[in-house]
Amino acid sequence: MSYKENYPSKLLEDAVGAISSLPGVGKRSALRLALHLLRQPQENVDHFTSAISRLRNEVRYCSTCMMISDEETCSICSDVSRDRRTICVVENVRDVMSIEGTGQFHGVYHVLGGIISPINGIGPSDLNIKQLVSRVEALSLDGAPFEIILALSGDVEGETTSFYIYRQISRFNPVVSTLARGLGFGDDLEYADQLTLGRSIANRQAFKP
Repeated sequence: MSYKENYPSKLLEDAVGAISSLPGVGKRSALRLALHLLRQPQENVDHFTSAISRLRNEVRYCSTCMMISDEETCSICSDVSRDRRTICVVENVRDVMSIEGTGQFHGVYHVLGGIISPINGIGPSDLNIKQLVSRVEALSLDGAPFEIILALSGDVEGETTSFYIYRQISRFNPVVSTLARGLGFGDDLEYADQLTLGRSIANRQAFKP
């Protein structure tokens, strides 16, 4: 028996359809959430829908590191206490949040927006790699040492992306490192516990292409 045959309201059916389009949310969970929203005060629902709408329409991406931001430059890149000569390259915004949660990293970031994945039709031009190369080139101009940490997953796609980036930036002679393998092969940073992730950052090792 499908939910569609038993919806008492087309409006409820549409709401369930919208909520269930979110990743990991099935029709049963979506129905439960929709009915929960119906029981909430109007101002709570208005705040909820306004927050989602503003997120979609007003969020920006940092012009330097591509992190989600409310301003042109994110709070991390704007922080004068951060080490701008140490750039941690990550796949997505969630990875930045995970690393920041460890309190072990005091440099800055570069968010690729994904990893190279031919099977999913994602190539280097689909990622923020050119922007990274430009940042690396700018750092190399004064001749002082700087470090690029390739904090990508250890699976085939992550390693492929790391190797591609290494080839693009090696001519600028950075120190290139990667996370210590306290993380399991293929582990996502998002799911690593903070202690393990913190140790992987603190004990990072030279990248070996």
